[in-house]
Amino acid sequence: MTLEGRVGLEIELMAPRGASRQALAEAISSAHGGSVSRVFYPQSEHSQIVGTPVLENLTLGFEVRDAHHRAIAWCVDDLTLQADCDRNRPPQPGWYRIVGDDIRFMQIIGRLTDANLPLAEVLQPVAKTLGLDLQQGPQGMVKLADDLGPPIAIATTLPGERERPCELITPPLTAAELPQLEAYLEAARRLNFYAPVEGATHLHFDGAPLCSAPAIRNLVNLLWAYGPTLKWLLGSNPHCRRLGLWPPELLTLVREPGWGDLPWDQASSRLKAIPLTKYCDFNLKNIVYAPRHKHTFEIRILPVHLTLLPLVEAIDLMADLVNRALDPTPVPPHEPLPVGDDSVNALRHELPLSQGMLLRDRALPEPH
Repeated sequence: MTLEGRVGLEIELMAPRGASRQALAEAISSAHGGSVSRVFYPQSEHSQIVGTPVLENLTLGFEVRDAHHRAIAWCVDDLTLQADCDRNRPPQPGWYRIVGDDIRFMQIIGRLTDANLPLAEVLQPVAKTLGLDLQQGPQGMVKLADDLGPPIAIATTLPGERERPCELITPPLTAAELPQLEAYLEAARRLNFYAPVEGATHLHFDGAPLCSAPAIRNLVNLLWAYGPTLKWLLGSNPHCRRLGLWPPELLTLVREPGWGDLPWDQASSRLKAIPLTKYCDFNLKNIVYAPRHKHTFEIRILPVHLTLLPLVEAIDLMADLVNRALDPTPVPPHEPLPVGDDSVNALRHELPLSQGMLLRDRALPEPH
């Protein structure tokens, strides 16, 4: 096992028709003698409203704690999982979401209210704090608004089957703790959860060690050259949404003369001038901006696995790559290599500890 620190996982699953992510949370809790709490989980989605490109959501999720009251998993919605859900089915009683256009307001709303309240009452604590009256809309919709512009937030029923998507999230785990994930996956298999059409697995490694200009340069050079090969080796899902390449300015920046000598405050300031996004194959944005609860390097190219071994192998491979980026020996820049024996051999040279996975026989893709 190459993993020396911790890794958090986000595994996108789909509940069978008639079930929900709550069922998986309760099964994990039961196996650990713990408890389940209904919580809000933030999600963003593209908007069709003119002048409002992004809608912020507070969706219903479930936090699982063990017998010692430690948070061990979360089962939450993921709005990218669409193909398996029938929007025309009626919403499940008691399920709803809160929608708004300002992420700061939504964070405040999430702190002021309680996900256990029914739809009709969930915005009442916020309205009381702001001195506003709630407005009732069609189909049980509740609107929180003032006289100054668009609604602050709307609580509304869900489209059909939005209770079925289940992103299974773990806290950061050490190599010794990873085997406990098998119990979660076994519960998912027993309940007939499955890999969604657009499903993926995301890995979150600690971003703090990568906060140096040389480490970022090595990481960018490695992933730019070997990204296609890694996606092939790991079996990346071609239907997965919100993947893609970095902006080309990133490569130009980290390859400038003198980049490796910059202190991190100067390097991160220059990186913030580039339009980084989390919605790409390898998310560097959380390294650069260091959000309070997610200062991580995120790998978004894994497919969904419902057994532990392929997840551990992928974690091993990517941990080896992170360790190579942290090595002071520079990674030479070159363009992405066509996927094949040459690219695998070159990657094997860079990652000598990952021989097991890189030596495995695999059918090469057909040449284009």
